[in-house]
Amino acid sequence: MSSPIGLHRVVEPAGVLPQAALRLDPSPAIAADEVRIRVQRLNLDAASYRQLADAHHGDGERIRAAVMGIIESRGKMHNPVTGSGGMLIGVVEEAGPDSPLGLRAGDRVATLVSLTLTPLAVTDGLKDWDGLGEQVPCDGHAILFARSIAAVLPGDVDPQLALAVLDVCGAPALVARCLRERPAARVAVLGAAGKSGSLALAAAKGTVRVGVVRDDTERARLAGTGLAEHVVVADARDAVGLAAALDAVGGPADLTVVCVDVPGCEHAAILATAPGGTVVFFSMATSFPAAALGAEGLAADVTMLIGNGYVPGHAEYALGLLRSDSAVRRLLQARLEPRLADWAT
Repeated sequence: MSSPIGLHRVVEPAGVLPQAALRLDPSPAIAADEVRIRVQRLNLDAASYRQLADAHHGDGERIRAAVMGIIESRGKMHNPVTGSGGMLIGVVEEAGPDSPLGLRAGDRVATLVSLTLTPLAVTDGLKDWDGLGEQVPCDGHAILFARSIAAVLPGDVDPQLALAVLDVCGAPALVARCLRERPAARVAVLGAAGKSGSLALAAAKGTVRVGVVRDDTERARLAGTGLAEHVVVADARDAVGLAAALDAVGGPADLTVVCVDVPGCEHAAILATAPGGTVVFFSMATSFPAAALGAEGLAADVTMLIGNGYVPGHAEYALGLLRSDSAVRRLLQARLEPRLADWAT
């Protein structure tokens, strides 16, 4: 009997949810409430890709072999070090008669649930991927459960660009929700020139926006787009240095959004946030114990939110920003060509 949350696909250990499982069953035969997708491209989570690239010293062949090994051994793309995965695009091959997702055979879709809980089998050995970027062309199949989420790709947006946006569409939607519920005068985005960072800035239009980037290359990329009133170069792992950089452009933020893909940014984000402010951790590299203990140790009166990637209407909202904000579109298009030395969330 199938489970709407995929319990029947868990191979080991029995009884856990698919995301927590060590291994899933990616068999192509579907239950009545499942959907099978012919996979065309994976989008690896930025923190996961960075970890793999660092571990294999930027060797594309070894990165590719590592990703293939994870998928084959786990029946899903679930990086055992970072605990993160990504998402995919493909074409619906078959939809069970009881599936509530509203998908039909032939629909080209992006999954809006993590690859860490999506049964996945790759049949081409990732032969068309050089290992040097987060987007992975491939052939295979994936299974969606009744409680999964997917979006039909719009016809007016390049599929690779849509994949990049939908991979992080929870970030701008959560920023917009935070600003509706608790208006802020100043918003700081760490990792502001990346995918989720630039969309978060676009969602914060109407506030004083501070884009924090890691180097002059990123500053040049972001400056002149109009997405931020201030662009500062600072190491997001250096709490004291980041606080000083923000002081130079007006002080701490009412809302701080963490979009970087490296660990160790928790204390800096907290110190960058004004008393009574909010920190959104939209990064799989975040240590939530470090964030909680850091806030306690700094006696920081801040609200901390986990950016879980889902907000109702998040896909439509992010695509709307892409269509309406030419600066975001240009920035994301420029990032589509992968560069091993130019990682960002």
